[in-house]
Amino acid sequence: MNVSELQQKILELKKQNDVCVLAHSYVAREICEIADFTGDSYKLSVDASKVGNKNILMCGVRFMAETCKILSPDKNVYLAQPIAGCAMADQMDKQLISQVKENYPNHTVVAYINTTADLKTICDVCVTSSSAVKIVNNIENKDILFIPDCNLGAYVAKQCPDKNIKLLNGGCPIHACVNPEEVKAMQEKYPEAELLVHPECVPEVCALADYIGSTSGIMDYAVKSDKKEFIIGTEISIAEHLQYMCPDKTFHILSLKLICPNMKSTTLVDVYNCLCGKGGEEILLDSKTITEAKKCIDEMIRLGE
Repeated sequence: MNVSELQQKILELKKQNDVCVLAHSYVAREICEIADFTGDSYKLSVDASKVGNKNILMCGVRFMAETCKILSPDKNVYLAQPIAGCAMADQMDKQLISQVKENYPNHTVVAYINTTADLKTICDVCVTSSSAVKIVNNIENKDILFIPDCNLGAYVAKQCPDKNIKLLNGGCPIHACVNPEEVKAMQEKYPEAELLVHPECVPEVCALADYIGSTSGIMDYAVKSDKKEFIIGTEISIAEHLQYMCPDKTFHILSLKLICPNMKSTTLVDVYNCLCGKGGEEILLDSKTITEAKKCIDEMIRLGE
């Protein structure tokens, strides 16, 4: 069975089984093509909460599927590939942050959405890479404990100089692996190209960028820009998607190290098998976890307005 035949079978199965398929922008192109919604983690969760489908299939990683379940507790939520975790989300747990909070009792705990549902239950507000600056600025408290990504946190701190932001040593190992020397080499090779990077990159890399933004922000910027050439400083899938979206423009991958094995672990066959009932994993969260974790997401929505 070739790719197009498998895609057609998936389209038929999701209709038969009342399934809404969500695909994060970092997964394979052939999966994005059969998804009902594509985008970043929070956007997908909101999209899922608004549809009438009883079943949700997440093609992404575990914390994304958990966020879907938190926002749609009455729906059946499945993760297409059970091994798809997130190195950043797994770095810090509830026990660790509970201990850290004891040392900073007056700090507002701001959790990047790339955290587990269990950890979100003890956090005050959640943020995405696109909303972090606005939300932190809108928090009344001057003292902030930002977890887990110290690079995104450093970017937020720079944009919010009036805040006292405490950072921990955590973050995305994929984005953090790129160094300034690699960036300068690419800029010398492609002097006409604009550099677009994700704030999960280290501050020294962000300092060299023409634009710093979330996955969706980078894509929107490239699509709307009058420029014709770009160096893409986030997961390599984004450069591929942009090549399809803007065939008249040129996109260079900043580094071959920018590839997420967890996102790449989901295949089109995984999606098919899950829809057939012989693969994937249903995400089950107890009512207390859902209720407690949803508080910081609700606060994100309130402060982000």
